Amino acid sequence: MSLDTGPGSRLSSAGSVGDLFYPLFQWLFDADGEFVTEMETKLEQARMPHTVELYLSRALAVGVLVGIVLWITGTLLGYGMFTLGIVSSETFSTSANIPSEALVGIIERIKVPAIVGITGLFFGAIGFAAGFGTLVAIPYSRASDRKREINMLLSDSVSFMYALSVGGLNQLEILQAMAKAEDTYGEVAREFQSIVAETDYFGTDYRNAVQKQSTMTPSDELSQFLADMLSIINSGGDMQQFLSDKKEKHMRTAKQEQEVTLETLELFGEMYMTLSLFPLLLIIILVIMSMLGEAQDRLLYATVYVLIPLTGVGFLVLVSTVKQDDPGDGYLEPAGGSERMQQSYEEGLVHLGLVESYVGQFGIFDRIHSREGTHKTKQLLAHPHHFFRDNPLFTLAFSVPAALVLVAIAVMTGVVPTAWDGMIQAPVWGTFVWVYLPLYVVLIPLGAFYEWNVRSRTAVTGNLSDTLRKLSSANDTGQTLLESIRSVSNTSSGKLADEFEIMYAKVNYGVSLRDAIIEFNNRYHVPRLARTMKLISKAQEASSQISEVLTTAAQASENQDEIERERRSRTRMQVAIILMTYLTLLGVMAILKTQFLDVMSGLTQQASGSGGSSAGSMQFAGGIDTNLLSLLFFHAVTIQALLSGFISGYIRTADLLSGVKFVVVLQTIAVSVWLVVG
Repeated sequence: MSLDTGPGSRLSSAGSVGDLFYPLFQWLFDADGEFVTEMETKLEQARMPHTVELYLSRALAVGVLVGIVLWITGTLLGYGMFTLGIVSSETFSTSANIPSEALVGIIERIKVPAIVGITGLFFGAIGFAAGFGTLVAIPYSRASDRKREINMLLSDSVSFMYALSVGGLNQLEILQAMAKAEDTYGEVAREFQSIVAETDYFGTDYRNAVQKQSTMTPSDELSQFLADMLSIINSGGDMQQFLSDKKEKHMRTAKQEQEVTLETLELFGEMYMTLSLFPLLLIIILVIMSMLGEAQDRLLYATVYVLIPLTGVGFLVLVSTVKQDDPGDGYLEPAGGSERMQQSYEEGLVHLGLVESYVGQFGIFDRIHSREGTHKTKQLLAHPHHFFRDNPLFTLAFSVPAALVLVAIAVMTGVVPTAWDGMIQAPVWGTFVWVYLPLYVVLIPLGAFYEWNVRSRTAVTGNLSDTLRKLSSANDTGQTLLESIRSVSNTSSGKLADEFEIMYAKVNYGVSLRDAIIEFNNRYHVPRLARTMKLISKAQEASSQISEVLTTAAQASENQDEIERERRSRTRMQVAIILMTYLTLLGVMAILKTQFLDVMSGLTQQASGSGGSSAGSMQFAGGIDTNLLSLLFFHAVTIQALLSGFISGYIRTADLLSGVKFVVVLQTIAVSVWLVVG
């Protein structure tokens, strides 16, 4: 029953475990039952190559094994609680209503073993449910992820198929071209790969393959599209008109889905305003309780170092379930291109490009390889800022060690407190050296190069729609695509026009137009740009007169522009709410420190006279240290600055790194305020 999908040793062991528990599967489940049938469907939708019988057998095996481990753990835990005296048998008193003394004696003798056994069974049941439930949930989760990506890419995929139909491809060629576009259309292309595989390897008629896939895809939108396409195929209708209508429909659907997402984010923004203020209210209550003599130091620590981070991280996870990023990495694979193009695609920090294919054949190629490496190293050392612009995360290789060295120097020279009592006496300076200084050293270069990278990559998409319209108009006059590119580059300005000029020059020096388009796209690797370039490069293979294709690409780009403008406008409000909520929290904390703690401390000092307080910290009422509270307040606003910054960036662009600039600004505000009040 096992299906080989990976290394042999791993699969054989997994298969043997599944075979071992297969009788348990037969005993517990009906092979034709609703649960097993639904599970089989989810496995197919998740593209997990397992038979449902073997997968559920493995799930039962994992559940039983985890259950046994937790059963043993629970039993030992229950026994240890009685053995160590944490819980006594008298805690569980026998009911006085039992008339028989013999029965009472029996109950007393079996009470402890029964409680220990129940504890073990409880933990074992939790372990089985966790192990079995986790494996059962995996196909549902993967199918849901695939459905989400398919729905996001379906609008552009239909535009791509419409452009192919305009280019003269027939129905089967459109399906095959869509199946080969995995680098751009991801999960949508994989759905079409299943259709093509059915026709190529199993001899199925492509109509039946389309019908089968329409019932198996996890996306209802794609299922409806395939069903409608099948009706057009069977009736001999106009496929080009059908795809044109579907293109318009799915563009409208994409806007509607974006509207729903933004409305949900607005709701989350209001929720965050309430949730983030809850720890503040709790801190105020705990301080008042401490003044009344009910000191709750542990609760204060838990609120600052546990509750605030958990609230922020939980909200970030909640937003990630709704926030839609742009699927794909933006790279186009040069499948079927020249060897130079293949090597250029793999070229990177270690791979040196085309020369790698010839190393070892002749000595001259080895020397070229060595000198190419030297040349790249000199380029990197001469312009390191360009390298860090293209690879912002590589700044961590230098900034993290630098931050550690600075902190180590501060510790060795004794300028920073190394004990908690020292931090209490110097809360601002100690926190600045231990937290703010390393974060500034790491985040400032990372944020600067990341923003530079984003701006340089998105500069080409700023006027992409207008440029595509110009290309379409030029191509409609009878110019070839290459001539249209030259005309647009001569009459336009900006980075995209410069890239068109470079593209035209490459073609004149012998590079194919398709390879030049792919090289241009991969230099910036923006997913939206990749889908446009994929459409153009595929269409120009059939004809140089592709004005309708360019118009379609322009419409798709304009639709993305409109969605992007709406998203930025609406998310700007969410970011404003989050930032104002943080500033409110910071202001309340500062007022609480200066107008409440300091005033009460001064009154206590006056009442107790000159001998009423020690020379380091002043205490009042229940014995709360004001310096300790100042440190905890400062740490609270520092943690909140980190979380609010990253949440703002993630809501804005669905990328955590875009929140680095917000973190730096909020931290600077926090430390500036606390330099005054702390």
